[in-house]
Amino acid sequence: MSGTMSSSSGDTSNGAPSCRVSVVIKALNEEKRIACAIETALQAVAPLGGEVILADSCSSDRTIEIASQYPITIAKLANASERCCGIGPQLGYQHARGDYVYILDGDMELRPAFLAEAVQFLDAHPRVGGVGGQVVEHNTDSLEYLARVERNTAHMGAGPVDRLDMGGLYRRSAIEQIGYFSNRNLHSYEELDLAARLRSHGWELQRIATPSVDHHGHSVSPYVLLGKRWKSGYIKGSGEVVRAALGQPHLKPLLNSLREAKLYAVVTTWLLLGALAAVSTGVMLGTWAAAAGVAALTLLMPFGALLARKRSMDRAVYAYASLLAHCAGFVRGLLSPQSNPRAHVASTLLDKTS
Repeated sequence: MSGTMSSSSGDTSNGAPSCRVSVVIKALNEEKRIACAIETALQAVAPLGGEVILADSCSSDRTIEIASQYPITIAKLANASERCCGIGPQLGYQHARGDYVYILDGDMELRPAFLAEAVQFLDAHPRVGGVGGQVVEHNTDSLEYLARVERNTAHMGAGPVDRLDMGGLYRRSAIEQIGYFSNRNLHSYEELDLAARLRSHGWELQRIATPSVDHHGHSVSPYVLLGKRWKSGYIKGSGEVVRAALGQPHLKPLLNSLREAKLYAVVTTWLLLGALAAVSTGVMLGTWAAAAGVAALTLLMPFGALLARKRSMDRAVYAYASLLAHCAGFVRGLLSPQSNPRAHVASTLLDKTS
């Protein structure tokens, strides 16, 4: 495939014919895995009459160069400063024509049989707005993976779920009803936000027993990954998603699902009260040794609770570091300004010529 870059509004209301399924691959610097993601997506849509769209967030590696070898649409984010997890799906959706739209990460491989089964399921269940499958995780040794398994067990099994983390196939008519696909302001939790908005309008979500994707994930140290997530803003997504829901119909279903946000709020309040108590103790007693003792007790109590739960020093230390980082990120996200999520995402489009 060859083509030229051109400005695009990303509007699908130009009379272009629809197709059955659109697979939106969101990517940033995924040169190692993007070929597999694209090839498996093309294989999956081929029998259905579908398309593949790469939503690229200004990759600086060979992601676009590699992707340009395939018969797909490539939409590149115009402004690198807007990079976040939520903007990729929305960018891809602006160019999608499918009656159903699937979100695929650039480090995933789509199982070829899943889309056909998911379409059949949606056709048979008109009140279901989205359907996911079973995620096959290949990076099963890291502390981050173990922590994610503990958090996500409830909504990763087959049956009715409150979200479709790690990708799902969504009904376009349901997306049109709620106004937009993915909130462009969110650095994470974009699929939970989408699910809460769908559920607030009466749509159901289901996960079927069929394997949907292979996920290879990150191979770096979990502490390095934590640092990267702080730097990228990913870690503030829990606060951003709550802020975006304030005053909106989906606030209640969102909070019911976002148990970790409640934990972050409680722990943050505990730490602030402990800091206040430490300062007050130091002032009242005229000795900062006592203040240091109060501060140490405040910090050690949550760690002790984690150690008792994890029964592993390594896992408890990482969980505590992650908890403190996410508490700070939660506050950071709550305070972050947000733009209109319905606003057009500026992009350039690599036009297909073959």
